[in-house]
Amino acid sequence: MVLVAADVLGAPCWLSLLARDLQAAERFYGAVLGWSFRRGVFGRASSVAELDGVAVAGIGATSGGPFAPVAWTVYFAVHDADAAVARVRERGGTVGVGPVSYPPRGRAALATDPESAAFGLWEGEVLSEWRVGEGRAPAWVELHTRDAFDAAVFYGEVLEWGADASGTGDAGCEVSYEEDQVVLRRGDGQAVARLNSGPLEAAAERPQLRPHWLVHFKVPDLERAKAAVLEHGGSIVPDAPHTTGSGEVRQRVTVCDPDGGLFTLDHSASA
Repeated sequence: MVLVAADVLGAPCWLSLLARDLQAAERFYGAVLGWSFRRGVFGRASSVAELDGVAVAGIGATSGGPFAPVAWTVYFAVHDADAAVARVRERGGTVGVGPVSYPPRGRAALATDPESAAFGLWEGEVLSEWRVGEGRAPAWVELHTRDAFDAAVFYGEVLEWGADASGTGDAGCEVSYEEDQVVLRRGDGQAVARLNSGPLEAAAERPQLRPHWLVHFKVPDLERAKAAVLEHGGSIVPDAPHTTGSGEVRQRVTVCDPDGGLFTLDHSASA
């Protein structure tokens, strides 16, 4: 495991899940996604999921009890967590946790945007081999919200998209508007996130109908992965919003793990 400074500030830099039963979550995601696991920095309370030896995501044991909500969280790299947290509050978001120090690697905070979609902030070192995006990366992310353009303004200001936040001359992530979507790209042109508008409500009973960041994991055999979800106690989400970009047709299905953690399976021949 090699830790480096985040190479693109404002971009997704990690994915995490807080599970009620860490071992049960490992069995489920191992069966569905083919992941293997090693202990995380907090020992038996956390693990790092790997695919072909490359880290994909973190899973930790929640201390919130059996009724604590389970959800995947997307973390974004920032230069200064305190400043980013202040920008969240100034622009109508809410900070739930942090910044909290995780020496010697960095500092983290959990927040929600003005539409109540949750996300994380990370200041510090990241795994050098970790990637998210629409290319060969094993995962990518998209925001489902009521107004993608309003959301782009919020996240653009909080995460300083298009700005040289580090003072190195690197403009970081750039935003473009493509086919009624907001697309976040790294400096090399790689799309790493999409923001989509839809008929969602923060008070909706089902999580897939509320504003949220949705994590996509790529699988080589979608039908086999769906069967594994059902076999290991998960469920298929029939009314989850799905979007595509650049005229691309994707095979995908949104599912829940046994504790209600929402994510999407994307067919990928290179997964």
